[in-house]
Amino acid sequence: MVLKANPGWEVCGEAATGREAVEKTKALRPDIAIVDIGMPSVNGLDATRQIVEASPTTAVLILTVHESEQLVADVLAAGARGYLLKSDASQELLNAIDSVLRNKPYFTRKVADEVLDGFLHRRTASQGYRPHSLTAREREVLKLLAQGNSSKSIAAILGMSVKTAESHRANVMRKLQLHSVSELVIYALRNHIVQMVEPRNEVAAL
Repeated sequence: MVLKANPGWEVCGEAATGREAVEKTKALRPDIAIVDIGMPSVNGLDATRQIVEASPTTAVLILTVHESEQLVADVLAAGARGYLLKSDASQELLNAIDSVLRNKPYFTRKVADEVLDGFLHRRTASQGYRPHSLTAREREVLKLLAQGNSSKSIAAILGMSVKTAESHRANVMRKLQLHSVSELVIYALRNHIVQMVEPRNEVAAL
């Protein structure tokens, strides 16, 4: 109902199970798939992996009642671009869709804070830690990584070899003492390297 109330937006399909969601994505090729983490038949994480593989142009937004740093990491590893708590959906759903469709990550604020707190705790626990400044090129790579780009995509965008892109990625992770994609995304959001929300006028949703 929330999606249908927006002019120019179309709900092109609905699915009751993870398997059905994957099959409908293959057939309909929507711009975005809003996936419940707890679907029957095939769970949300497995469905996300299959959707991303079957339809790379479909952005996946995970909808769940759970808030967990590990689950956020699993969701990002599966290829989803956003993570929204059902309790926040009435206020944040439209913003979340706007964000992921612009290839920008989106997290419910309390989940983002939880992941950030975990990251800061581990960083503080690392004795002798001193942050290193990133070069301009490394900041570009960081931004592209946070937007969900692979090393191969980054190489193509920045006009460099894949090996060089991977080297920059390793330097970013080492300098910032980041150990996962979820930490990298939260760092980029908190330091305004990527934005959480940008408006978009049209979307076809599954």
